[in-house]
Amino acid sequence: MSFGQPSGPPATARQLRYLTALVESAGHSGFRDARGPLGLTQRQAGGRFTRDEAEELIARLEAEAEAAGSDQHGPDERSADPTTEGGPVTRARTAPPQAPAASRRQSLARQLERVPEDLLVDELRRRGWSVTPPQG
Repeated sequence: MSFGQPSGPPATARQLRYLTALVESAGHSGFRDARGPLGLTQRQAGGRFTRDEAEELIARLEAEAEAAGSDQHGPDERSADPTTEGGPVTRARTAPPQAPAASRRQSLARQLERVPEDLLVDELRRRGWSVTPPQG
């Protein structure tokens, strides 16, 4: 594999449209503008992502938008499920197009399967959850 070349299948057009909308709603004019702040490679700044890279960046931007939304709104003003319509809006710009909730949840579930348990526990505790070890 050559230097700077993608190591997987290219991102779908739907992923790129959604990713573009998320980057713009985060206050950037495009991928090139977001290269430094988001830590994108030169290839990614040109709008070329693998499917896995796009999924990871989408999840990261959604988490940042959710965190920013929770800082701006009280708990009763937010939607209980951020994957449904009516979730927190973080900028005055239009919200990014909603991907089907089921596919977004499946994508996030696949990503979470790769996260070590201790990191999941730490994150849940940071968010105020109590976590107990499984019985067995």
